Amino acid sequence: MNKINSIVAVALLAMTLIACKKDNKEPDIVVPVSDGSTLTLNGIAASEAGSSAANSVYIDLSADKPTGILRSLWTLGFYAGSDYKVILNANNGVSAAVVNKIDLNAVTAADLVQAKLVVELGVAAESEFDKVDDPRQNNALGRTAIGTISATDTENKVYLINPAGGSHTTIFSADNVYKVRILRKGTGYTLQYAKLNAITYSSLDITKDSKFNYAFVSLADNKVVSVEPEKASWDIVWTWSLYYGGTTGSQYLYGFSDLVFTNTLGGASSAEVLTATKSYANFSESDLSNVNFSAKSNLIGENWRVTTGTGIKADRFYLIKDAAGNVYKLKFVSMGVGSDGGTRGKPVIEYKLVKKG
Repeated sequence: MNKINSIVAVALLAMTLIACKKDNKEPDIVVPVSDGSTLTLNGIAASEAGSSAANSVYIDLSADKPTGILRSLWTLGFYAGSDYKVILNANNGVSAAVVNKIDLNAVTAADLVQAKLVVELGVAAESEFDKVDDPRQNNALGRTAIGTISATDTENKVYLINPAGGSHTTIFSADNVYKVRILRKGTGYTLQYAKLNAITYSSLDITKDSKFNYAFVSLADNKVVSVEPEKASWDIVWTWSLYYGGTTGSQYLYGFSDLVFTNTLGGASSAEVLTATKSYANFSESDLSNVNFSAKSNLIGENWRVTTGTGIKADRFYLIKDAAGNVYKLKFVSMGVGSDGGTRGKPVIEYKLVKKG
């Protein structure tokens, strides 16, 4: 066999092997969409004894999958979308105050004004909402305590961060306060940070990953940490958070347990249905024509329960439309309040597929 024939033979053999490999490849596995289930959400963590809401629990309805994450695990969340926004961990009561300086090393304990970082719960003052990401907005990005990160470095001021958690209603130690400055770097961020009295600081580069809503950073652990599942892999989250109460014109911050937020940044939406209009059992796909889904992340919020008396409000249930267009009806079964037979910190939900996306 001459050289040319040898080359042709080898090429034909390679093509045959490739064709066989393609013919014999394993088929892609398609995970079926859940028809519905009953899930217990575990807000209790062994490492946080005594807390009935140590975890935030993210729920993917179509996969019947709850994911519990310590809500104290992170301090700041860096938005992965087109804008340059940074959120505070409201699930751990984090607060922030701006300092009119751009040199991190020039910021010391002399710049700390306790009143600007102490979150006074139950006090009807608009200034209290300036210390946190305003929970009255459609989502956490609506009005952030840390301003939008500018492309002009000199416009990005230093912020003081109190990560202590809880109510902050007492004097706290300056030793627990961080100073941070955030800049843009390419399509991502650079975080400069240190304890308040430090004379040097650390830097951390943070990249945007479009599969997630945010990249999360723990200042205490000096690193990016895994918190939320990929944005296409959760629909709602049950958690504790700084939230609000009162009436228009007299609203106040408060620490709420058993809050439920919809993943609107990830493409999910929700609606509330009163049983006086339609019962949970009888609600079907034909009833969706009368439903307006909301892009408010806090549409469910605290509205599904009270923490005294009967607990769960039996006069309503909810509809969740996930990013793939699947629609579920969802009701709360127990939460450990009143005579529902449940356990506080381990609420039970039931949901059924109404329409496949």
